[in-house]
Amino acid sequence: MPAKTQFSRFIPAMITPFDQNLDLDLPRAQQLATRLVDKGVSALVINGTTGESPTVFYPQKIELFKAVIEAVGDRCQIIANVGDNCTADSCDFARDVVKLGVDGIMLVVPYYNKPPQEGLYQHFKAIATSVELPVVLYNIPGRCVINMEAETTLRLAHEVDNIVAVKEASGKMDQIEAIIKDAPEGFHVYSGDDEVTMAIMELGGWGVISTIGNVTPERMAEIVEAMAAGDRTRALAAHLKLQPLMKELFITANPIMVKEAMKLIGFDCGGVRLPLVDATPEQSAELAEVMRATGVLE
Repeated sequence: MPAKTQFSRFIPAMITPFDQNLDLDLPRAQQLATRLVDKGVSALVINGTTGESPTVFYPQKIELFKAVIEAVGDRCQIIANVGDNCTADSCDFARDVVKLGVDGIMLVVPYYNKPPQEGLYQHFKAIATSVELPVVLYNIPGRCVINMEAETTLRLAHEVDNIVAVKEASGKMDQIEAIIKDAPEGFHVYSGDDEVTMAIMELGGWGVISTIGNVTPERMAEIVEAMAAGDRTRALAAHLKLQPLMKELFITANPIMVKEAMKLIGFDCGGVRLPLVDATPEQSAELAEVMRATGVLE
């Protein structure tokens, strides 16, 4: 494997469809993956935050990964989110998932444990070195309490060859800039928040792992492509048109609103599992208004 393996700049974090009983809807997951790939998507993160990873347990994750690989694995890079807050379990699970034929894995900062920075380093190094596929780190202190500092990310990027990227959702632009500035060649920083994709790419970031990409992949991809081409004017125009919906999808815990948005565009992927709850009628009506105003809904 090359020292750093490149994933595409625009990667939707795919939602996980459920049926009326909130069981996995694998045929719908395959249809959604196919829909996204047909619209030009060349990489997907499966069962991340937007995919409700905390309430989809290991055996179901395996089923989901298998279904998506079967549907689009020959047309699209599949990045499986396998990170958990137990290092030993994550190593075992990562090894199992790699056997399925995924193209990479994503590892979130351990939640609840509140490890120090050295613990984060040892955790990620242990999982990454237990497999031979590319690894994307995921820093989201709003959910995990702990922020992975720039020094820790850079230490991992320089010392562990198959750690190839980080999804940064800390909102700390000075930290993100420091990572970009001192990262080894081929290590990429992704925005973990659609709304700051342009800002991170202006600093030299690679792209975005996207929530809104489930709903309107073409529109989000346009922003990323324009920034990559150096056409900030075009990117800004596309961003400003879509920004109200970027905000609206996060008025409550993700992925409540993005699942409601999918329902509104006619591609129902079911509700969310407890302890999340579905959008209220008032939230749905407000969302529909924003979607119409941004041209996503007629």
